[in-house]
Amino acid sequence: MNRPLVVVAMSGGVDSSVAAALLVEQGYRVIGMMLRLWSETGTEESNRCCTPDSMAQARKVAQTLGIPFYTIDVRQRFFDTVVHYFLEGYRQGVTPNPCVVCNRVIRWGALFDQARALGAEFLATGHYARTKSGPDGEFLLLKGLDAEKDQSYVLSVLSQNHLTHSLFPIGNFLKSHVRDLARRYDLPTASRPDSQDLCFLAGGDYRSFLERHIPESLRPGNIVNREGKILGQHLGLAHYTIGQRKGIGISTTHPVYVLDKDIQNNLLIVGPREELGSDEMWVDELNWIGKSEPAKSFRAGVKIRYKAPEMPALITLTENSLAHVQFESPLRDITPGQRAVFYQGEVCLGGGTIIKKGAKL
Repeated sequence: MNRPLVVVAMSGGVDSSVAAALLVEQGYRVIGMMLRLWSETGTEESNRCCTPDSMAQARKVAQTLGIPFYTIDVRQRFFDTVVHYFLEGYRQGVTPNPCVVCNRVIRWGALFDQARALGAEFLATGHYARTKSGPDGEFLLLKGLDAEKDQSYVLSVLSQNHLTHSLFPIGNFLKSHVRDLARRYDLPTASRPDSQDLCFLAGGDYRSFLERHIPESLRPGNIVNREGKILGQHLGLAHYTIGQRKGIGISTTHPVYVLDKDIQNNLLIVGPREELGSDEMWVDELNWIGKSEPAKSFRAGVKIRYKAPEMPALITLTENSLAHVQFESPLRDITPGQRAVFYQGEVCLGGGTIIKKGAKL
């Protein structure tokens, strides 16, 4: 009896290649699929997710494994959702996380729907995460075994339906073991380096990208302290992030940090380190992975960025579908637009978008 049909999201990288190889070895019927994402004209060779070379590598892996391979053109949908979200975030003065939106709308949107339409029982990816089924049939999203590579943060947008039909074959492995497996399977991607930057920036600087698409986000203005005293000129609010110290461009007797942005008046607000931290924040656009919401008030570990350490906090859900997060100690770089993700032990509960730091909205 054949095992279920699985569509593997392939990128031409080592992680998705090994994920496909493991599933083939386990007896699944496997189809490899690669997304063709939007790139600026002239940068198609540099978009790390779907360059011609990446497609060629993914196709070679499929040939090595003896599985079908297809590409899906989602360029317009990617631009209309992911790139638009990125640009609008900076237009509004926040620091967006487009990878989270890509997972929700593109991978577990367009690709997930395509896989299910083909009759596939599962969509598999090369993410470092795990799932577990509880006694009541509820699926849990767990951290990847490799703490350095864990990607549960960017999967915190998933639902029970997604987890029921998703596989993460490399979630129980260390990255070094994945490399070893790639060599054992004789995959052409075994020594391919990991990608770090946003794919649609094609290795370029995000400020240059913004200047081409929303030049108004880089309009110069005044740098001020909390009292409103003008200290210098900024190059455009999109150039700066909360907590930034270097590259502000002003000379002061003591180090100053970016404290806040006043979008309405185009002001960059700076001050000493002791004014930077906050032990409270507000989170919107919440997604809970479990079958039901958590209690109205509960304790959890919270990550405020993908690579940020997990910090203990009290989370209180409000009647208007927001979450108030009270940390045990102040954090320096709470940044509106980034995703806050909640954990209890190795279980990812879900997350949402940081909209404001401080006690009041």
